[in-house]
Amino acid sequence: MTRRENLNVLLSLAGAPAPARKTRNVIIFMADGLRWQEVFGGVDAALMSKESGVEDLPALKKRFQRETGAASREALLPFLWTVVAKQGQIYGNRHLGSEAQVTNGFNFSYPGYNETLCGFGDPRIDSNGKNPNPNVNVLEFLNSRAAYQGQAAAFGAWGLFPYILNASRSGLMVNAGFEPLLRPPVTERIQLLNRLKGETAIWEEEALDAPVFRTALEYFVLHRPRVFFVSLGETDEWAHAGRYDLYLKTAHLFDKFAREMWEAAQSLPTHQGTTAMILATDHGRGADAAGWRSHGQKLPDSKDVWMAFLGPDTRALGERANTRPVTQAQIAATVAALLGEDFTVAQPKAAGPIADVLG
Repeated sequence: MTRRENLNVLLSLAGAPAPARKTRNVIIFMADGLRWQEVFGGVDAALMSKESGVEDLPALKKRFQRETGAASREALLPFLWTVVAKQGQIYGNRHLGSEAQVTNGFNFSYPGYNETLCGFGDPRIDSNGKNPNPNVNVLEFLNSRAAYQGQAAAFGAWGLFPYILNASRSGLMVNAGFEPLLRPPVTERIQLLNRLKGETAIWEEEALDAPVFRTALEYFVLHRPRVFFVSLGETDEWAHAGRYDLYLKTAHLFDKFAREMWEAAQSLPTHQGTTAMILATDHGRGADAAGWRSHGQKLPDSKDVWMAFLGPDTRALGERANTRPVTQAQIAATVAALLGEDFTVAQPKAAGPIADVLG
């Protein structure tokens, strides 16, 4: 041990204050129902078939399939693997002894987003119904702190986020589903995006990812929130529809949008070098050709998820192996701790943060 390392140990034992954190802003960027199997292994060869909804198999293979899983996953999710995994940390590759799981027991969306943002699985949250969430979430908690007041915002493709985040109680700026963004300034670009969300509708409660992301990015650049949440949903919708080709294409698009969001943050003087980014999913899916389309209690493999972290206070430990299990419930406290805050002040039931992510 060097003299400096020895001094650091002695200071730690003496209760000396930890160095100030560099993180001043956090982006939470989620893909609904994106399996860990594709995140860590790339294209699942067992699903590359007409039976799994693939319409142009040669084109899909050429675009995403490679000789190794490592090359395939990088072709599918290049930002995740060339930037996030190299400069930050990624959890959930069960083949390497890295477990990441939901704890809510339901393995579907509303319970998953509640667990992610409120820090614990709540048995009362047992449906995807339009019920206001009784639990305080981490965005709401941070928005109540003087340093972040009015600086937290959420965008989601799914129309239930005003209920999940209890916008009427929390006072958060939540834009979800087909709802137009009306917070000034409503620029010509935002007006066009407001129209596109409705005019490109396929599903009743879920807007397409592209107009949702573009609206979120416009808001981010205009208002520069310090705590920003974005959830995109097409990966889940196309999987339920049994279209593995479109599931892969929208996973690739999610990765592209994550890169754009990260680069936008690094282009702003308020966020450059001081922003952490968390990428995650709300639940897993079935593990085989029969179950990949769905998730829930009847598919226990859908409890398995993944999560990744990038930022100035997170050491570059890469793809984690042989680690202690992490849970979805730890994300909320990790968000707060990166900003020097203790989420358990507002939510005593919340799981603790992931220590390695905090450096």
